[in-house]
Amino acid sequence: MKNTIAALLRGGTAVLLALTLPAHAAERAIDKEVVVPAALDAAWTAWTTREGIITFFAPDAVIEPRVGGAFHIHINPLAEPGLKGADDMRFLAIQPKQMISFDWNAPPSLPEARAQRTFVIVRFAAVDDGNTKVTLHHTGWGTGGEWDKAYAYFDRAWGGVLGNLKKRFETGPTDWTEWLAQLKKMRDDAAAKK
Repeated sequence: MKNTIAALLRGGTAVLLALTLPAHAAERAIDKEVVVPAALDAAWTAWTTREGIITFFAPDAVIEPRVGGAFHIHINPLAEPGLKGADDMRFLAIQPKQMISFDWNAPPSLPEARAQRTFVIVRFAAVDDGNTKVTLHHTGWGTGGEWDKAYAYFDRAWGGVLGNLKKRFETGPTDWTEWLAQLKKMRDDAAAKK
């Protein structure tokens, strides 16, 4: 085979060879980016501390910025353990002030996909002293079942998260008071029906 390929290339038939090899589709991924009006240090801190996460991403979190450390994002901190949001997620890699990666799961409403994990990479690049570009790449998607629903959900959700990050630096941190009140009412209503 090796001699055949070499002969084909010497014979000027590289195009023929390319036409006979199977093509592979690119891995399905979600890619988003935003430039936030914040210095690199501030953008980095927003993603790598609990105090930062609660200013734009969710009302509660457990953040341990080290490889294998917790990256638990509690969209619904009033829910039972395992149903709070991105429960039990972990940092996979950290390059200070350049990149973080973490595993991720689907929302509780998609239990088949939630039982699996995908992977997110967030990169940080200073545009100038007061602006930072934040890019997000989410990959590791399965096919069939609930995967298409999970993909569509996060294609919308990550745009919202990055929009909230920008808003956090433009007008201030997110106030979760109303969100938490709605969650409490839903919990109390569900308990009253039992």
